[in-house]
Amino acid sequence: MKLSEGVEAAIHCTALLAQLEEGKTMPASALAEYHGLSQSYLLKHLKALAGAGILESVPGPHGGYRLARLPEQITLLDVVLAIEGPKPAFRCAEIRQRGPGALEPAAYVKPCGINAAMLRAERAYRSVLGETRLCDVLADYRNDADPRSIAFSCAFVERNQRPQG
Repeated sequence: MKLSEGVEAAIHCTALLAQLEEGKTMPASALAEYHGLSQSYLLKHLKALAGAGILESVPGPHGGYRLARLPEQITLLDVVLAIEGPKPAFRCAEIRQRGPGALEPAAYVKPCGINAAMLRAERAYRSVLGETRLCDVLADYRNDADPRSIAFSCAFVERNQRPQG
């Protein structure tokens, strides 16, 4: 299973926005700069996160993005679904019913065993993502990251957050 790069960018952006002081925002340009991404690419994902109620988009000269919910209320599954959509990653096309050895459709009464296995794997992966909150990821980062990375992140957020008003 391969998730798009947008999922990684979205999770990292939500993690960075979780560091904002209350009532402040960060512009998309700063988020793109921090992650080394083009702003136009990132905007598509930020809009999807806002549409899913994970981020809030604040217009105006002091506008930008901020979390719409507390990090305790955002799961990694929320972010993945906002970017990738709700459909399973594996989509069975019933190729067993094609080709020279295919039988009539009535011969395939059981669901495809491959599809069933892939959907079980999807449920397991979604379960883990649904149990993993943004606050958990942030706590792990604070515990395990190089102090220089944490210092850079904090300084970047301080420089680039915008007051609301």
